[in-house]
Amino acid sequence: MAASGPADTPRPPAVPGQNGGPHPLVRLLQEFTLEANRYVDTAGGRKDMHRTDLNALAVIMRHTAKGNPVTPGLLRKELHLSSPATTALIDRLDSSGHVVRERGSSDRRQVQLKMTPKAFQEGGAIFEPLSRRMGTAMADFSEEELETVSRFMTAMVEATVAAREESAAD
Repeated sequence: MAASGPADTPRPPAVPGQNGGPHPLVRLLQEFTLEANRYVDTAGGRKDMHRTDLNALAVIMRHTAKGNPVTPGLLRKELHLSSPATTALIDRLDSSGHVVRERGSSDRRQVQLKMTPKAFQEGGAIFEPLSRRMGTAMADFSEEELETVSRFMTAMVEATVAAREESAAD
């Protein structure tokens, strides 16, 4: 039995299987993930883009921002796709005008993927309503609260990555 303390003292998270299952925050994170996926499916679908297309653009954007070249192999690895599925994805993004294939400057055999202005424009249009609504919701919190939530979400992302890697090793 957990010790009780003052009302403002946080309770330790419930251990799965005890006190009715996972901590309510875990359930909220699951619900957030589900709703975020539903948003991507709905908003992306309006632009004839699949979740995998948007995930690919997010991977390309993240690596490009870091100055890293993005190759089909990197995309395949990050999205856990087969080589044929990766080729089909890149073909789809290329034919829709969201990505171009360029030859590397040092190794002309290496294909690099670059997002087009159209991809940035449509990506902005897809995610603007979500960003606006989230910004409005965040305005109700102090900077200190947002800092705490940011630390929490960073820890949750790291825990999720660790669990995925652990699961993949099994």
